[in-house]
Amino acid sequence: MGAENAPAVTIKMKPAKGRLLPHVDSYYLFRAGEGELEGPERVDIGHIRFLIRGEGEMTFPDGHVEPLKPIMVAGPGTAAASYRMRGPVLCFGVVLRAIGWKALIGIPAHKVTDHIIDGEKLFCERAPRLLEQLRDMTELDDMIGAIAPQLIMRQEEVKPVPEPHFPFLSRVREWAASEDPTIDALYATIEETSGLGERQVQRLCLEYFGGPPTKLKRKFRAIRAAMQIFQGAPLSDVLGPFSDQSHMINEIKHFTGYTPTSLRGSSDPTLALTLKNEELHFLPDVIPEPVDLRGN
Repeated sequence: MGAENAPAVTIKMKPAKGRLLPHVDSYYLFRAGEGELEGPERVDIGHIRFLIRGEGEMTFPDGHVEPLKPIMVAGPGTAAASYRMRGPVLCFGVVLRAIGWKALIGIPAHKVTDHIIDGEKLFCERAPRLLEQLRDMTELDDMIGAIAPQLIMRQEEVKPVPEPHFPFLSRVREWAASEDPTIDALYATIEETSGLGERQVQRLCLEYFGGPPTKLKRKFRAIRAAMQIFQGAPLSDVLGPFSDQSHMINEIKHFTGYTPTSLRGSSDPTLALTLKNEELHFLPDVIPEPVDLRGN
């Protein structure tokens, strides 16, 4: 299907506030008109999505295809996936932070990477009523108002995040935001601040982020480069952490579904919002923020 025949797409996003801020990065409302829509699904920590209208499927990096569900939890990605949807589409989404994955989903992230989980199990007997509420709404603020109490209730149902994990998560955020993160630097800073050894760090990275530190380094490096290129930086300015230009292009394509050239020429409204807006990040943990992870 040519781009000229694709349905019109709009997306509205809002950063999270209040009690859910440590767990939720942002909310979004995605709309598309009649017709078939397809595109890349960039890697991320994880989302809760409500497909209020429309249908479709997701193709994951290994080639397997899963249908979209009315309520779904999209697990962390290991590489860019692709979606195909038939509109009209109305999809309300909740972008989770790593701590939100643990606190709200409660499943080790690496066990559900590159998969869609049936989100109705998340809300149990409340799911039908929640879907009914959302189907009567058209505005993002109203949907946020409907989901926030449900997420707070869900948080109270899941086993609390262990206290020693908070400094670990803070250090990973700072490490991810460094110019050229090294694995040794991650191990050293976490051992110094929380006393966790290499094996514990590896296990917690799998549990919270869906991948080992080596994979996270590649992911964060590619995402940061994609953000800089989309904002107009010349390739020479972002080449430093990569072995050469070919390596950089391949890594960006692997994790975002775009080459540097297609990033700059893209009309994808999701890219425009998440790669240019300082409050809405492509991957929440790439840029650390003054967030109290404990929610105090």
